[in-house]
Amino acid sequence: MIQLALIMYHVPEDIQVMQDDYFSRFRMRFFINRYTTDWINLEIGIAMGGTISPILFVMAMEVILKAAEDSAGPANLGGGCYMPSLKAFMDDTNIICSKEDETR
Repeated sequence: MIQLALIMYHVPEDIQVMQDDYFSRFRMRFFINRYTTDWINLEIGIAMGGTISPILFVMAMEVILKAAEDSAGPANLGGGCYMPSLKAFMDDTNIICSKEDETR
């Protein structure tokens, strides 16, 4: 999803490669009492605490919202009043529909 977002927002290819290389090197391990696990590669997600992580998250969410928006029309609130079906800010998303089956 992140790669799709980077392409959608015309991020230069060399920046895409740098970002992919950066996140592909994330590893972690656990230390419990006297036992330490082997290193584990983290293959999915966006790292918390990174300066670019919030930007990547918002870009990926925007791809998802754009796809959902294409299949959801405006919500009819009655009296000729219509509202966009998707409202989002960062990781908070509201779906407003006229009928329950439109939320699926």
